[in-house]
Amino acid sequence: MLDITNPDKAAQRSVVVQGFTNSVLDPDQPMLGPVENGGTIIANTAPGCWGPMITPRLRGGHEVTQPVEILGAEPGDGVIIRIRDISVTSIATASGHDSSPEGFCLGDPYVAARCPTCDTLWPETHVEGIGGDAVKCDACGNTVKPFEIVHGYTVVFDETRHVGVTMPKQAAETIARDAHHYAALPDQSVQHPILTYAPSDMPAVMVRMRPFLGQLGTTPSMPLPDSHNAGDFGAFLVGAPHEYAITAEQLAEHKTDGHMDIDAVRPGAVLVAPVKVKGAGVYMGDMHAAQGDGEIAGHTMDVSGSVTLQVEVLKDYPIDGPVLFPLLEDLPPLARPFSEAERAKAERLAKTWKIKQLESSAPISVIGTAPTLNEAIENGLERAAKLLDMSVPEVRNRATINGAIEIGRAPGVIQVTFLAPLDRLDKVGLGDIARAQYDL
Repeated sequence: MLDITNPDKAAQRSVVVQGFTNSVLDPDQPMLGPVENGGTIIANTAPGCWGPMITPRLRGGHEVTQPVEILGAEPGDGVIIRIRDISVTSIATASGHDSSPEGFCLGDPYVAARCPTCDTLWPETHVEGIGGDAVKCDACGNTVKPFEIVHGYTVVFDETRHVGVTMPKQAAETIARDAHHYAALPDQSVQHPILTYAPSDMPAVMVRMRPFLGQLGTTPSMPLPDSHNAGDFGAFLVGAPHEYAITAEQLAEHKTDGHMDIDAVRPGAVLVAPVKVKGAGVYMGDMHAAQGDGEIAGHTMDVSGSVTLQVEVLKDYPIDGPVLFPLLEDLPPLARPFSEAERAKAERLAKTWKIKQLESSAPISVIGTAPTLNEAIENGLERAAKLLDMSVPEVRNRATINGAIEIGRAPGVIQVTFLAPLDRLDKVGLGDIARAQYDL
């Protein structure tokens, strides 16, 4: 951890992260590091979503890693995050579509869980047995369940972590009795494993594994519950009845959109995140074994895992939300770079019409977030236009003929992905990232 008595402590080439926040991202809390510009962050991550959701002491709905300071990062910069590796360590997990029983929260079950019997907010709890009533309040002994699984499944992964199979009832209950082992929870994690619930409504289903990080980004400039560091879930904080209530203006100013649930945030991708606090405070978590676009069940297969990132400061980065350079195979077909054969045909056509030089372009994916998908699209279009100094109508046209609007998460995380002029990318320091990512 950063020695606050020695603020000039030398930067480390690599920082290993073992600890977690209490699910609140707080810029006033000390960061780990600092790691040098160009250095490496290695972390063991805990499952997001379901485990923290049934652990009332956690105040954000997830359990993310302690933030790491990046030497030289200042507000108004960006951090280039290259995802070198993501490895699933969980043997099994459980998930499903949720509901929130009445009386078990103060306005928001992710942020302010309560025991309706003794009226304790954020109660300490323990597990007795297995099943949906297994989490008990330490103070009064009664069940505390801010969330229930309406329809769910337990899935076990093969040794190579390529596929999984959902379990029948007896197997799910066997796993539930040794939930910490099968979840492979990191030593400092405090969540109750969701495997304890033993859901088994959908047995004998095969799944593919395609792991990625649902949470990856930088620390917001005011305390925010971790799952609410985005424009859709963050909207639940506006006017809320608990101590993390904020205004819409505060949300827009301080969030960094680190909670994206975009399945392209996986090994080989490059994410550029905004810096809103000194040192940036890079954090991660909410690893998923796989997820279809939209995460339409509300949740997917949350797992423990290990992550390796390389980080670099991008000075004077002029946007307040993330930009992603996905793997080539994760790009929409129309947003992929043109092949030599395609360009040769286009150049012959251009010559016929006396066009001297065709535009050089490269893929970019600008993230937009808001309470609804339509509003998130508007946010993404406006961010892209501001970043590349073009009008929103031009971005709309480019995303239509050379890209797509992709859904990260319902209700309100999207990607505006399109081929952008390379000279515009160069002006904002992103051109070389695109060239290296796509071999241009």
